[in-house]
Amino acid sequence: MNKDKNIKIYLGLAYLLIVILFLWLIFNKFTFDELTSYDFIKNNRDYLISLRESNYFLILLIFLIFTILWVLLLGFGSPIFLMGGFIFGKWLGTILVVFGLSIGATLLYILSAYFFKDLIIKKFSKKFTKLNKNFKKNEFLFFVIYRLIGGIPFSISNILPVLFNIKIRNFFFGSVIGMTPQLFIGTSIGAGIEKVINLNEDPPSLLILLNSKDIYIPIISFIIFIVLTYLLRKKIYKK
Repeated sequence: MNKDKNIKIYLGLAYLLIVILFLWLIFNKFTFDELTSYDFIKNNRDYLISLRESNYFLILLIFLIFTILWVLLLGFGSPIFLMGGFIFGKWLGTILVVFGLSIGATLLYILSAYFFKDLIIKKFSKKFTKLNKNFKKNEFLFFVIYRLIGGIPFSISNILPVLFNIKIRNFFFGSVIGMTPQLFIGTSIGAGIEKVINLNEDPPSLLILLNSKDIYIPIISFIIFIVLTYLLRKKIYKK
C-alpha cells in the first residue's frame, strides 16, 4: 500500500513538473505585449494560414495534440476554441476543438480519479451532493446536460465527476455531445475574427468588428445560449 502511495506521489510530482515546463515554454516564447499586439496577430495569422495550406494534415494533427495537452496540463478550454476557428474555420475548427477538448478532459478525469480522488472528495463532496442523485438516475443523459449548461469552471467540471464515478465512455461521449453547441459558437467567433483581420491592415474598430455578421451573429447566439442555459441550470441544479 505504501509502495502504491509513493508511486502516486512521484507520478503526481512529475505531472506538476510537466505543467510548469509547459507554461514556461509558452510564456517564455512571447511577451504579453506581443500577444496583444495587432501586428503580431496579423503577421502570425498570415504565417499560420500559409503553414496550414502547405502542411494541412500535419498542422491539423499538431493542433489536435496541442488541444489535448492544453486541457490535460492546464485544465481549461479557452482560448483554444477561438484558435480552432481562427485557423481552420468554424466547421472543421469545431470538430477539432470538440474532440481535442473531450479527449484531454477525459484523460484529466482519469488522472484525477487515480491521483487526487481523496482530495476531490474532501474538497467538493458536501457542495455537490445533490448532483449525485441526478447522475444515478441516468448517468449519460445527465452528464450531457451537465456539459451543456455549464455554470462550473471548465477545469473543475472535468474533475468533479470523480465524485460520481462516471464511466469513462459516458464522460467522453457526453463531453462530445454536450460541449458541441457552445464550442461551435466559440469557433465561429474565432473564424469571424480571422476574416475581419484578413480584410483590415490596421486594427479594426469595435464598430467594424460588431458590424460583421461573422462576429455579431455568433455573439448574439452566445448571449441567447447563456440565457437559456442559465435558466435551465437554475431548474436542474435546484433539484
